[in-house]
Amino acid sequence: MTADEPRSMTADELRALVLRVLGNIAPEADLARLAPDVSFREQLDLDSMDFLNFAIALHEALHVDIPEADYARIATLDGCVEYLGARTHPEGSAGS
Repeated sequence: MTADEPRSMTADELRALVLRVLGNIAPEADLARLAPDVSFREQLDLDSMDFLNFAIALHEALHVDIPEADYARIATLDGCVEYLGARTHPEGSAGS
């Protein structure tokens, strides 16, 4: 694997990474109370720049391109973990 290839991670590792990135974007947020199926923008009061910074931080951490057309797929915790799992595992499934 080269530095530019997506790093394969389990679903739990991806979830932890997403929460860490969100914590950097919204440090005042209580991430332990984050509903997995409700949008980050709604729960964390993220604006467009915050969400863009979130997508960029995920890209930098995982070396996964996230086109703007896919932003809706990373808008919730469960959706984001599923999307990133599919993008980092060529066979399309993230382990637990």
